[in-house]
Amino acid sequence: MGSGGREHALAWKLAQSRLITAAGGTLYASPGNPGIAEHAELVQLDLSNHDGVAAFCSDKRVGLVVIGPEAPLVDGLSDSLRSAGFAVFGPSRAAAQLEGSKGFTKDLCERAGIPTAGYVRTLSLDEALTALDRFTPPYVLKADGLAAGKGVVIAQDRAEAEGALADMFGGAFGSAGAEVVIEEFMEGEEVSFFALTDGAMIVPFGSAQDHKRLGDGDTGPNTGGMGAYSPARVLTPDLRNEVMRRIIAPTVKTLAEEGTPYSGVLYAGLMLTAEGPKLVEYNCRFGDPECQVLMMRLESDLGEYLLACADCSLGSLERPRFSSDRALTVVMAAKGYPGTPEKGGTISGIEAAEADGARVFQAGTARDGNHLVASGGRVLNVTAKGSTVAEAQRNAYRAVDALDFPSGFCRRDIGWREVEREAAAG
Repeated sequence: MGSGGREHALAWKLAQSRLITAAGGTLYASPGNPGIAEHAELVQLDLSNHDGVAAFCSDKRVGLVVIGPEAPLVDGLSDSLRSAGFAVFGPSRAAAQLEGSKGFTKDLCERAGIPTAGYVRTLSLDEALTALDRFTPPYVLKADGLAAGKGVVIAQDRAEAEGALADMFGGAFGSAGAEVVIEEFMEGEEVSFFALTDGAMIVPFGSAQDHKRLGDGDTGPNTGGMGAYSPARVLTPDLRNEVMRRIIAPTVKTLAEEGTPYSGVLYAGLMLTAEGPKLVEYNCRFGDPECQVLMMRLESDLGEYLLACADCSLGSLERPRFSSDRALTVVMAAKGYPGTPEKGGTISGIEAAEADGARVFQAGTARDGNHLVASGGRVLNVTAKGSTVAEAQRNAYRAVDALDFPSGFCRRDIGWREVEREAAAG
């Protein structure tokens, strides 16, 4: 289920699974995109029509449903399909509140003693303005609900914070801004950590570092992500163990004890502070574009692990294997993004870009006759591997430069922190 670059990466990897290849199986995708169509049979389903999705799964005798994006999970599609007897990779509606409500997650952290930033939940502009007095700038303001990765504002002073709060409560993020969480600002470096769980067993599933800002040098507005690399070595083995022990495990344990067991992938956005790792936020699905670099490095059978999460048998599998290579992805976006993107721009040169082993995962694309065209904000995820992040970066940008996408643009410094660290280390 899904149509973005994350889903293209998942479809590419699932098509290699023994669940498909050994059993003569079929991979379906809905709604998919032209890139996903290279690996799966596309079907047009209304994901909000749960009965219709279940009827399709019954007709095709589907053995596993993988829900890519967050909105259907928060809408409870996994609950409906499980009730109809299907194995589903993805949490229940109740557990998906980890992403669907910032306030829900902050309250859970407080109950479970999970390290995170101090916060206040506010339900009105007046309440939020009063709550600002409890914080010092910069102010971190978060729309409580789903806002396509754009519902966070870091305000440098009081005036900017008041203006942002007025926008949020004024409908800038729709219903997502009906409640706003105000948090203390955390100093440190951000990193992403992933774990798979069947509700009881938990296994680590890699790390990555995303680049949220639009422009080089981490400047400009926040976006859904302009690129990423994996692994994030700044998250050392000792820090990973601390994250599992103090953040991931208490989350899974608390949700299970409270009657909302979590099954699927837990994507923890972390801040590496002077006091240790702290949770910034949770997502209840693979990151985008972090999923792309994880899939490039994954050597294990993805299908087996997703099915094991769905049928509560994760403990029967060995830990997933990842290549020692680094992977890096560059997002090519349409001009105007993250505002109003320019749609319809033609794209060519994918075969040339992939000639040396890179992969071009399609995110916001469509077919216009015989032409591939841009149909969204983030359009392509150009992904490559290398023995170092610097080498993966060179390979990715060589593939970017082989593409012909005149109305597209990208950052030219994805992975810059780790490239600098590699250079300093010699």
